[in-house]
Amino acid sequence: MTASLDAFSTPMMRQYAGLKREYPDAILFFRCGDFYETYAEDAEEAGRLLNIIVTRKGMGKDGDVAMAGVPYHAAEGYIAKLVRAGKRVAVAEQTEDPKQAKGLVRREVMRVVTPGTATDEALLEDKANNYLVALCPIKAKGSSTPVWGVAVADVSTGFFALSETSADDAQGRLLNELERLEAKEILLPDDAEAPFLEPLFLERNLTVSNRPRDDFRPEPARQLLLDHFRVQSLEGYGAEDLTAGIAAAGALLRYLKQTQRSAIAHIADLRVHFAQGSMVLDAVTQRSLELVRGLQHESREGTLLSVIDRTQTPMGGRMMRAWLLQPLCNQSDIESRLEAVGDFVDHLNLRTVVGEALRGVRDLERIVGRASIGNAGPRDLGTLREGLRRLPALKQALASSKSNLLKDLSSRIDPLDDLADTLAEALVEEPPTTLSGGQVIREGFSPDLDEIKFTARNSKDWIAQFRAREAQRVGAEKLKVGFNKVFGYYIELTKAQLRAIGGEPPEGYIRKQTIANGERFITQELKEKEDIILHAEDRIAALEAQLFDELRRRVADRAVDVLRDAEIVAQIDCLRSLAETAISGRYVRPQINDDGLIEILDGRHPVLEAIQTDPPFVANDVMLSPDDCQVALITGPNMAGKSTYIRQAALLTLMAHMGSFVPARSANIALVDRIFTRVGAHDALVRGQSTFLVEMTETANILRNATSRSLVILDEIGRGTSTYDGLSIAWAVCEYLYNTPGQRAKTLFATHYHELTALEAAMPRLRNFHVAVLEEKQRIVFLYKLIPGPADESYGIHAAEFAGVPAPVVHRAWEILGRLEAGEAVAPRVGEVGEESEAKAMTAKKKASILPKADPWSDRQLSLFDTAPPNPAVERLKLVDPNRLTPLEALAVLAELKKISETRN
Repeated sequence: MTASLDAFSTPMMRQYAGLKREYPDAILFFRCGDFYETYAEDAEEAGRLLNIIVTRKGMGKDGDVAMAGVPYHAAEGYIAKLVRAGKRVAVAEQTEDPKQAKGLVRREVMRVVTPGTATDEALLEDKANNYLVALCPIKAKGSSTPVWGVAVADVSTGFFALSETSADDAQGRLLNELERLEAKEILLPDDAEAPFLEPLFLERNLTVSNRPRDDFRPEPARQLLLDHFRVQSLEGYGAEDLTAGIAAAGALLRYLKQTQRSAIAHIADLRVHFAQGSMVLDAVTQRSLELVRGLQHESREGTLLSVIDRTQTPMGGRMMRAWLLQPLCNQSDIESRLEAVGDFVDHLNLRTVVGEALRGVRDLERIVGRASIGNAGPRDLGTLREGLRRLPALKQALASSKSNLLKDLSSRIDPLDDLADTLAEALVEEPPTTLSGGQVIREGFSPDLDEIKFTARNSKDWIAQFRAREAQRVGAEKLKVGFNKVFGYYIELTKAQLRAIGGEPPEGYIRKQTIANGERFITQELKEKEDIILHAEDRIAALEAQLFDELRRRVADRAVDVLRDAEIVAQIDCLRSLAETAISGRYVRPQINDDGLIEILDGRHPVLEAIQTDPPFVANDVMLSPDDCQVALITGPNMAGKSTYIRQAALLTLMAHMGSFVPARSANIALVDRIFTRVGAHDALVRGQSTFLVEMTETANILRNATSRSLVILDEIGRGTSTYDGLSIAWAVCEYLYNTPGQRAKTLFATHYHELTALEAAMPRLRNFHVAVLEEKQRIVFLYKLIPGPADESYGIHAAEFAGVPAPVVHRAWEILGRLEAGEAVAPRVGEVGEESEAKAMTAKKKASILPKADPWSDRQLSLFDTAPPNPAVERLKLVDPNRLTPLEALAVLAELKKISETRN
């Protein structure tokens, strides 16, 4: 504790200092009336981060202390800002009514808000989970490598799971998992060494919370889990033998109990997660395919998720993201989803009715989560009520579905009629956000509350009725009922009235005051009503808060049931969303095979098609087969669409595995265990890695882990180094993927190394393809169409010109190219660069185009293989199927054959 706080002797500052000692790593929000105040160093930090004024608060003889405060009604926004800055905030509430307190008001820290434990809406994304992850390495006896336990929780939704890994690539798997989860906070033992995580911390700005090693001890962790779930063994969860996973889960649960400081009843299930049930997508693939985050930005814009996610509920949005990052591997499960999506596609009425029902369902998971920790407000429970009201219609709509999956989901929906009825009876139709005296509980739910409200509203009438009743009872027609601040309400009888009724006070009257002309009395009934009248607002607020708290506890008690329904609703929402996407995008249902065949006709890139309208997106086929075309080698100029094509193939394969229809004329897609990508070029500066090192690291991962059931897309392998080195690496990688038993992955290999196209002659399962280009008057037109055969030239200078490279550079490049292809020496040009006319530019380009080019099949070039070179025109024709050529493709092939003929002649 800082000396600045220890120096103060006032009771309040001693109380503050005591709480601060319990939470030294958090900014302490200390409730004082209508404000949360921070002091000393916390005040300075809060002032800087929140941009609020820091003042000085006097402490009598102890001097003054730095103080910064925020209004309690706006505190959540300020807390959110601090948490986003990576800070922890301990919130200390007044735990007794200041009016009833004797001396210092009791205060207690009721919750600690951290990036991974946030539950308030201001800190959460509707369609993204807020994951807290605990990692625990445990070394078994005789082993040099640890087993890593992993526990994951989202306290806002009640999700809780554990797993562990001891594989040789455990660190890589952990990084992949953390990338998928986008965890907000990671718990680590304070003695753990995990340098491999440091780049991720820097890239993602994660909060790392080091916890005592004792929190991760397996046996206490196990006991904590048993106590929480009220079970005798973890066998029922499939976790009994996962010691490292249990250690991580126990530490995570302990952390939640410490930070929430309340019941977390909605964390009522423990899941054991293994990757075997889903396709593995490593961190590189997740980023390269821009599944949920863009490469150039961290938003959803331009991602596959942004295209396919048409969910109407936050739970559905979070589940859609999970489906996308964990595609299925089991054919039966995939077919089941496809059947359900197809049922929605085929039946407009089903889509409409289900859509209407879903429109009234909000975030059931997070509402019940807030209810369980005591943070749910009246509007939350009103929203829950409206969501529960929609469940019967949803259940009925799906009951007659032709899909077995939808019928099963319908049968498992529990409308929770009793809870829905209670919420309907208890809450007003439009509850306010916060408790507001008399505005939350519906009239008729609580007789006591109704009486207080009635009395408060009709106090004047009651006083008048009381006076008339008493006047008649005692026989004093002009009896008076008055009020003053000293005595409150009283009954006044004059001396004459007293003599008229016998000189003694009536029964039940208690003498309170003698005045000059008479006496003032009170009765028990009057004082009770006085108390009600005078304190009606306070009593209304207190009783309403009590009733609402009981209502919130009822919701918390049914947390497991609500969460079960929420998961079912999320699945229905996702399936309907995929159907809506399929209809609007003209997608088709893919066939799923176990024969290794990927055959996509007229496939389209789902994201580019969605954002590109002029010109329309050009469709392409994908043909991969373990026996005929295991490796597709794709050549062609930059900007012609090679990278788009190979990404498109990967995206459509992934979509089929998640149970989605795909943008194509038809699709028959093999079951795939993993999708690997090596696309794009980027420096990992935070890791101290160059572009080429990143490229080689990612390539190594593919070569070590790809199987014959994997799909690999490679883009420009080897371009980050010298030409010969790059060509040699690309060649060797291609051979490895082609030849290695058990690792002959289906591969799309885009390259600028035209020398590799000669591999087709020696590798029967390798096929050459290129992106068609049309030449018009020394200019090129990209056709974005993939056709069989190798590209005849790279069109690099054309692409440079198309991209806007300055004209002098383009003109000089044409001149140099012409000389090099003619075998002439090129002397460096030194001097001021001048502008050239369009005529000179055309002359340079035309001269370059007519200069004799080296024949790739001549004896002057180094032969790749000892076999005699075939006639390239004949070989090209062998690859053409005239029955499948479009007119545009036929023209492109004809132009290509003519060029081959001219070159050889």
